[in-house]
Formats: sequence, structure tokens, C-alpha cells
Amino acid sequence: MADELTPETPESDEEPIKQRKNGLYPGVSDELAENMKSGWADTELRDLRPIAQAAHTAARRAALSARFPGERLVVPAGNLKTRANDTEYGFRAATEYAYLSGNQTEDGVLVLEPRKDGEGHDATLYLLPRSDRENGEFWLSGQGELWVGRRHSLTEAATLYGIPTHDVRELPARLAEATGPVRVVRGYDAGVEKALTDKVTAERDEELRVFLSEARLVKDDFEIAELEKACASTARGFEDVVKVLDKAEATSERYIEGTFFLRARVEGNDVGYGSICAAGPHACTLHWVRNDGPVRPGDLLLLDAGVETNELYTADVTRTLPISGTFTDLQRKIYDAVYEAQEAGIAAVKPGAAFRDFHDAAQRVLAEKLVEWGLLEGPVERVLELGLQRRWTLHGTGHMLGMDVHDCAAARTEAYVGGTLEPGMCLTVEPGLYFQADDLTVPEEYRGIGVRIEDDILVTEDGNRNLSEALPRRSDEVEAWMAGLRG
Repeated sequence: MADELTPETPESDEEPIKQRKNGLYPGVSDELAENMKSGWADTELRDLRPIAQAAHTAARRAALSARFPGERLVVPAGNLKTRANDTEYGFRAATEYAYLSGNQTEDGVLVLEPRKDGEGHDATLYLLPRSDRENGEFWLSGQGELWVGRRHSLTEAATLYGIPTHDVRELPARLAEATGPVRVVRGYDAGVEKALTDKVTAERDEELRVFLSEARLVKDDFEIAELEKACASTARGFEDVVKVLDKAEATSERYIEGTFFLRARVEGNDVGYGSICAAGPHACTLHWVRNDGPVRPGDLLLLDAGVETNELYTADVTRTLPISGTFTDLQRKIYDAVYEAQEAGIAAVKPGAAFRDFHDAAQRVLAEKLVEWGLLEGPVERVLELGLQRRWTLHGTGHMLGMDVHDCAAARTEAYVGGTLEPGMCLTVEPGLYFQADDLTVPEEYRGIGVRIEDDILVTEDGNRNLSEALPRRSDEVEAWMAGLRG
């Protein structure tokens, strides 16, 4: 990895004088600095078209404007975060920012300024412009274009996103001069928040965050298409994993993680969350992301993973697979119980239903099975009333899905988990049974078996549609699918 230009030891007493006179970076001569200013072709892009979702982001901004008339609204993209020393994590724009603008540039800020006539807002996208060839930033700074790649010019960005643009370096002064009510989405840009310290309140800002979270509950056509794309790529990623299970057996769960990650990077932006590649008893740890354990024949693999598209919409799918290709009798019994619970949960997803209905339906099936197997004393109604099944079911049966894997998390209870399903909502249905390796309340043969099945379900006008149905779910279909992929 290249290092940034560092000062060279001067060969004479005159060299430091030249460096100071130059006013750029130590070790850069006047002659080199002058040479680097010229001889560059005009690369401005003039045949650009607006991004595919530009009309949708404009509609989202209009809804935001209507909700907060007469107020200045500030939505940052976020900044690079240090991974170690002078290296950063890969940047992922704040969901609220990308949702409203379509832009994914670090340090960007979307500002909605209330119009003087009180009718709506004017949106401005504050971005870092292209590197200045006059001051040397483009080749001397670690964030210059020759180091990290070409940025869009402000003119190009305005065309792409359909929003007027300004240099983000002007924003602090503009925010400092701002009058009237202001709200900011917190947690992404400390500099922006500092500039607004005396102008905002936590309570008012939380109202903005909640609104933007609830606005994403119902997906538009563009978002649904992105989720379909994410699910299709995810299905191919699961196929990739099945094909290399023999290599994972020879190495570890990390081979599975790396295999799926390759598909996510080739067909999308990234994985939407840390992949759970849990083999054997690790499947009983709900968010097992260490992925450093062995992959053994005869065990189950619980793979919970999702591709995030280039527009930042993620799938969230889980399949529990027999590593050898065939379930044992006990594994099949437990798997089929979870499948039956998921079928009941999916059937309960429909417009007008309470959000909690699909969870209740799935939990009832699992409680019935646990009573049937003699692990719980009935009747089932008593088990459900006391929540006794949760020793082995542990978690809720699903959540909203979209740009965040747990989308709309800031929504009010009455709008989300206490609310009603509507067409355009997308959620996961993911029941599971987990018998911990050290659980002495179950027969020994159960211990260390964990099963979860998860699909991404779109609420439609007349019911629902399984966006991840390309991946088989029934135990016999899973075995046949694996056999076909492995030859």
C-alpha cells in the first residue's frame, strides 16, 4: 500500500527555504509543483443522465418537506471511520441520506431550506468538489483523486441526483448563520452537529429520525425491484456455498463466509450485514459472526446471509443445510418443525393483519411440537401464555427489511410492531429452534442442533410474495437441490 509523500532530507541549507516558499508539502520543489498543474485533459462528463431512482428520491423529499414546513432539515452522509492508524473502513452512506438523495459520497450533506414564501423547501446537496489541480491536493493529499479515485464534479452530481450542489466546505459557515428552526439527523457527522449545537434539540431531532424511519415502512416500486435483485443475488451466493462445502470441511467456516462475500462484491455493494456461517453447535448462537469454527460432515450449517445491492438494499435469508447433503432422522424432525412454523408464519402475512400475527402463528406451531416431543408440559395455551417455548425459540420471528437489515428501527411501536401490515411492506419470517450444547433439559441427541429458516416476504394487495423463493425450503427439496449442485 503506497504511503503519502513524506519530507526528504535536504541536501543543502537552501532546500528548507525552498520548501517553505513553495507553501505546499515538504519535499515538493517549485518546478514539480508547477509541472503538476498543467497537461491534464478535460474529463468533465457531459452526457450524464439522472440516476434511476431520482424521481423516487424527489418524492421522498417532498413528503419530508410536507411533514416539517418552515424548518431547515440537515441530513448528513457520514464520514470515513478509522480502522487502524491511517487506514479507514470502507464507507457506507447513512441510510437516511442515501434514501433521500441517492448519493453515497462520504462527507456529503443534504440540506432542505424552507422557502421564504413558506411553500415547501429547496434541496441542496453539499459535496466535496473535484480535486483542485492548482493547489496540488489531487496528487499530494491522501484523499486526492490520484490516491482514492476521481470524484464527480458539482455539475455532474447535480445532473445525476437532480439536486443543486454546493461545496461542502462552505456548509459550516452557512449553518452557523442559519436562523429559524433546524433539525439534524444525528450520529453521522460530528462536525455538522457541532455547527448546529445551539440551534437544535435532541427531542426535535428524534422526531426527524422517527419520521424518516417510518417513511421506509412501505416500499416504492424502485425499492421492491432492488429487494428482488438482492434476493436473486443472495440465492446465487447460497448456491456458491453449497458447491464448495468440501473445501469448507477442509478449512473452516471462513471459507463459507469468503465464498458468499465474493458473490456480494461481484453483484452488489457488499454483504448487508455480517454473514452468519454457523456449523454444528455454533448454529445455536443467534449472531455467530466469528466464523472460525470447523465444518464437519454430519453436522448442520446455518447460513444467514444477504447481498446488499449497489443502491444499498439488502436481502436477509437463512437456510439450514446438512453438510453431508442428507439430514439425519432427528435433524429432519427438528427442521420440519421449523419449516411448518415458517409456513404458518408466512400464511399470516397479508394486508390488514397485525404485524405480530405471523410471529404468533409460528410460535404456536413450535410450542405444539415441543409439547408433542415431551420437552414441555402442556397444554399449549399454558406454554404460550408463559412463553415457555422461548427457551428454545429465543427470538422474534421477523422484522422489516430494506436499506437496513433491521429496517425502520426508529419507528414508533404503534406504526411498526404494534401496527398493521400494508401492501409494499417487506419483512422477514424466520422461526428457529436452538438446543444449546450444554442444555441438560433436553435429550443428549438434541444438544448442539440449531435450525432457522428465513425468507423475505413482500406484502401484496391480496396476500404476500416470497422474494427469496428461489431457494428451496422443504427438507427433501433442500437435499435434492444440494445433490444437484454438488453433482
